Amino acid sequence: MLVVLGVIAVALVFFVTEVVPIDVTAIGIMVAMIVLEPWTQISPADGLAGFSSPATITVLAMFIMSEGVRRTGLLRILGDRIVEWGRGSFFRQYATVMGLAGGSAGVINNTPVVAMMIPMVMNIAQRTRTSPSKLLMPLSFMAMMGGMLTLIGTSTSILASDVSARLIGQPFSMFEFTHLGALVTAAGGAYLLFVGYRLIPERVKPTDDLTDDFQMGEFLSEVVVREDSPLVGQTVGRVFEKLHLDVDIVQIIRDRQPFPAPVINKEFRAGDVLMLRTNRPTLVDLMASQKLDSLAQVKITDEDFGAGESSEVLVELVLLSDNPLVGETLRSVRFAQRYDALVLAIRRSGATIQERIDEMVLEGGDTLLVQASPSAMARFTQNRTFIVVQDRAPDVRREKIGIALAVFAGVIVVAALDLLPIVVAALVGVPAMLATGCIRPTELYGAVDWSVIFLLAGVIPLGMALERTGGAAYLAHLFAGLGENWPPFLLLLLFYLFTALITEVISNNASVVLMIPVAVDAAVLTGANPFAFVMAVTFAASTAMLTPVGYQTNLMVYGPGGYHFTDFFRVGGPLQVLLAIVTCGGIYMIWGL
Repeated sequence: MLVVLGVIAVALVFFVTEVVPIDVTAIGIMVAMIVLEPWTQISPADGLAGFSSPATITVLAMFIMSEGVRRTGLLRILGDRIVEWGRGSFFRQYATVMGLAGGSAGVINNTPVVAMMIPMVMNIAQRTRTSPSKLLMPLSFMAMMGGMLTLIGTSTSILASDVSARLIGQPFSMFEFTHLGALVTAAGGAYLLFVGYRLIPERVKPTDDLTDDFQMGEFLSEVVVREDSPLVGQTVGRVFEKLHLDVDIVQIIRDRQPFPAPVINKEFRAGDVLMLRTNRPTLVDLMASQKLDSLAQVKITDEDFGAGESSEVLVELVLLSDNPLVGETLRSVRFAQRYDALVLAIRRSGATIQERIDEMVLEGGDTLLVQASPSAMARFTQNRTFIVVQDRAPDVRREKIGIALAVFAGVIVVAALDLLPIVVAALVGVPAMLATGCIRPTELYGAVDWSVIFLLAGVIPLGMALERTGGAAYLAHLFAGLGENWPPFLLLLLFYLFTALITEVISNNASVVLMIPVAVDAAVLTGANPFAFVMAVTFAASTAMLTPVGYQTNLMVYGPGGYHFTDFFRVGGPLQVLLAIVTCGGIYMIWGL
């Protein structure tokens, strides 16, 4: 038991500090459980069982099916109709967006719902001249709560069902907790509509121009190459290797024809107009040393990036936590050459950074202001680990909407009627999506968030070891002793709040694996209903509202909303308390204690 608790302690340190990605930590946990078999009671077969777990396979299949729906552009179409229907009434649009986020997250996994709706919400904010900060946090919160309407709304519920089946022989049915999820979503939605909206600060001012939004006015300039400039005849790449300055050439305009970045192989000519990203002191030094003349001071806007035949556009890109760029710098990955695009600024934790951006180590949730070509836009849009905030030219399959919905509905109905186990029904749905063309074979691997799959497979053996070695019973005695004279409702509330807090610093899936065995044993010790405690832990782990890193959807809106870290606590703190009371009260009324 002590060995298992020691592994848990080390794992918590790694989860909190993220010295390595959390999925790598999870695999390390699995290896430790197997290697320490005499003390953990986890054989190699048990340790590897997470990869074949029904929960893991179901989540994998649901990722693919959700991608099939995303490729149809369904939510984008609904969003356009919301904009038209609510024209002239922001609050009507606001309420409808929240309803769409909450309702669709119960059927499609809540993470892709938020990814699909961010461009729609930004469009609504632009049309209504509203700060996107007012809309994006409620979008994330509603998707989290809506994900608790059905078993397939979040990977956490699927994993919790698997753990519940193993411990008390009671898995979740498709609509096991729909009534409780509806109660939670309604209560949370009312709070966001009437209270939360007023607590959210306007971090990003409403504007139609991204150069204004990212405060690029002082960092974009145009200069002309003189005939006696030492740059003439040299390539861009060779010059800037020698200069070692924080300067990017955004585009070269020659004979009124723009040549957008990357331009490292292009030679400078006399008369070239260079649009530069740099600060004023560096610009002055560059003009003096390289004999460049400044053009008349003209404000550079988004339109200047799409001039001529280049069709270059400015877009915002959000990096998800499993993006391969995370942990790298723009320079180390040769971003401009790799993606045929140039990063002009980065927004992080509410701050906009325009200088030395090539040297910054990228983090999940960073929002990049990018000048991109049409081909780069297509690559970004098709890559699940990027969110294109301004989705200008989506590749959607609208003709497949009915088919994709029919496949999804078929999976839900078959699982709800117990005609097939949910894992089998989901697996049948994958080839159905492929056969009908909703998703293509080349898109399968990209549709899956593999960090979640490896996380699930890695932490499942930890829960088994905690249970087999008596660690869960030991921790349950501690909780039961703490609430020895408490009524069952307060003990239930304690488990909810404790789970909600640890979910903010470790993965929601890891918190479910750790806390459900402890909660079940505590319920048995106090004579309470174990299933009620399973429900409390599941809901608490699935609604992490206090920080931007507590849940993937919070991280997704963190950058585009320009939020500060504390904004989530400001709005989510009261909401978390409300949900604790509503959830535990609902559990008491529905399942009893």
